[in-house]
Amino acid sequence: MYSKINTCVLQGLTGYKIEVEADISKGLRSFNMVGLPDTSIKESKERVRAAIANIGYSFPRGRLTINLAPANLKKEGSQMDLTIAVSILTAMGEIIEPPSEEVAFLGELSLDGRILPVEGALPMIISLQSLGLKKCIIPLENKEESSMVKGIELICVEDLKEVVEYLNGERKIEPFVSDGLFEFENREVFDIDFSDIKGQLMLKRAMEIAAAGEHNLLMIGPPGSGKTMAAMRLPSILPKMTFEEAIECTKIYSVSGELGKRKMIIHRPFRDPHHTSSSVSIIGGGRIPKPGEISLAHNGALFLDELPEFSKSTIEVLRQPLEEKNITIARAQASLTYPANFLFIAGMNPCPCGYNGDPNHECNCSAGQIQKYLNKVSRPILDRIDIHVEVQPVKFSELTDKGKEESSDAIRERVQKARDIQKKRFEKENISTNGLMSSRQIRKYVVLSEELEKVIQTAFQKYKFSARSFNKILKLTRTIADLEGSEEIKSAHLMEAIRYRTIDQKYWG
Repeated sequence: MYSKINTCVLQGLTGYKIEVEADISKGLRSFNMVGLPDTSIKESKERVRAAIANIGYSFPRGRLTINLAPANLKKEGSQMDLTIAVSILTAMGEIIEPPSEEVAFLGELSLDGRILPVEGALPMIISLQSLGLKKCIIPLENKEESSMVKGIELICVEDLKEVVEYLNGERKIEPFVSDGLFEFENREVFDIDFSDIKGQLMLKRAMEIAAAGEHNLLMIGPPGSGKTMAAMRLPSILPKMTFEEAIECTKIYSVSGELGKRKMIIHRPFRDPHHTSSSVSIIGGGRIPKPGEISLAHNGALFLDELPEFSKSTIEVLRQPLEEKNITIARAQASLTYPANFLFIAGMNPCPCGYNGDPNHECNCSAGQIQKYLNKVSRPILDRIDIHVEVQPVKFSELTDKGKEESSDAIRERVQKARDIQKKRFEKENISTNGLMSSRQIRKYVVLSEELEKVIQTAFQKYKFSARSFNKILKLTRTIADLEGSEEIKSAHLMEAIRYRTIDQKYWG
């Protein structure tokens, strides 16, 4: 008595079809599972045994062997419970007609036969659909996220008994169809707005440029100057997500188990982990690597407040993802790559007490303490941050000014126009924003006049810019010009971009 049923396992965000074979033969009663199962799959033997018994069927008495093919691929996750149970029941003859080769099963079993939701349902469904499968039986609680995928029927079930009756033709279950896909025109409503920020024109300008070209931003200033306040309002000026970006984010949140009851991630993520967070929580990891904060911020923003308070090792591991826009996590069990294309925003004080250079407070830190504090943020990290802006305390006259500050909607409109220019410019390239330009693309799209060449040369020699900083300035120049709708790069665009790279000379020398 033999059966073969399809399911899926994930390696990162990629799903692989797994054939669960069940064979029942004569011999001493035993239950063996082969094919590189991990602990969670090995434990499924007890869940499957109890679930089958508790829905009214007798567990086979002979020698039961479960093979997970292909045998050379490591398998992990509880989503194989339902497939194993269906495979056993088919081999026993309780399921009369074996399911088609075009059908797959996903679901974790409870001891009483209920089918529980699984993590990573969306990327598994996407992978199964791309592999040519036509139907998938899934837990009822995974129906919303799974319905984002077209071209595959979704049969949503609540318990194992229901699955058996459906496969035997005793119960009819209509395929689940979502009441609507991604609502592009849904207007995002934010409780906070850039109009709440009094003064700080340079900071708001830097935020606008960062959002328009996807440029990383570092804010340096004393406590209470508005760094965190501005960063928290960044999502209100970021462009709306496209459907493709929303699918990418939803896959990551599904794998990490953070999707919850949300159907889809439709707003750009904004992650702001505490400075006590470990390197693993920021980058991702674990025995079987899971996405970290940098991947959960994919297509959105990652805000690290009090940057020097993070451990130096945590800050340094950001080097590679800031450049490559992905992260590869190698472990003994697996080596996985997750996307990490995020806008990096950081805030920090100029010294341990926070008041170095503050006209309203006296700094009580020694030169050695200040230098030690600043050195927690290394030159290589500074080089990877496009915009460095100094934030001064807000003046009383600015706080009490009755004038109306510019709203997030007005800023977002300019940001969106700049993004549209970049999208058209890079339609034949593999990027979408100026911040992602390679050296070749910089030479192609950032053309300076002879006069501006002399300006950047003088600045390069005076401020001792690195090659990476030089490229960052050119990218910023292109974005500033795009915000003005200018194809030609002018002197004012270049001078403003240079200004955003000179402040670190004051602190780091």
